[in-house]
Amino acid sequence: MIHFGALHLQAVSGIGMAAMALLAIFVRTRASRKPVSPAKIVMPPIGMSTGFLMFAAPACRIPALWALLALAAGLLLFSYPLIRSSKLELRGGEVYVNRSKSFMFVLLGLLVLRLALHSYIEQYISIPQTGAIFFLLAFGMIVPWRAAMLLQYRKLRRIAA
Repeated sequence: MIHFGALHLQAVSGIGMAAMALLAIFVRTRASRKPVSPAKIVMPPIGMSTGFLMFAAPACRIPALWALLALAAGLLLFSYPLIRSSKLELRGGEVYVNRSKSFMFVLLGLLVLRLALHSYIEQYISIPQTGAIFFLLAFGMIVPWRAAMLLQYRKLRRIAA
């Protein structure tokens, strides 16, 4: 049975997730105007890693198998389209993110898929546990994506040197 409070929390979390995805698209399009640095590449996963503190709260704890499956889905499924649609290029001796229309479509597609999965999964487990699963999915997605970007960056810097 869904209570009004739970329904309200689901709507707020869905709107928040959509807002964050749109913010990511906006930030990424603006980021292509400035050179990239290793710090700009690795800081998002480092900053996001503070989210692991949520597991200190008993309400957010999930079975280890669920955690491994969420991480694996992020690593193996969700990171691939981001890696393929994120390209760096050398301009005037500096490395820039190449604007890609496909990147925006990939982000929007991942958002729609995550929202659909989120709505489905919330029917069976608590909202904090759902948040924990999707945090792990997102973390599993961002780490290989940013690692691939860092490798691309280093390759381009060697070419420029």
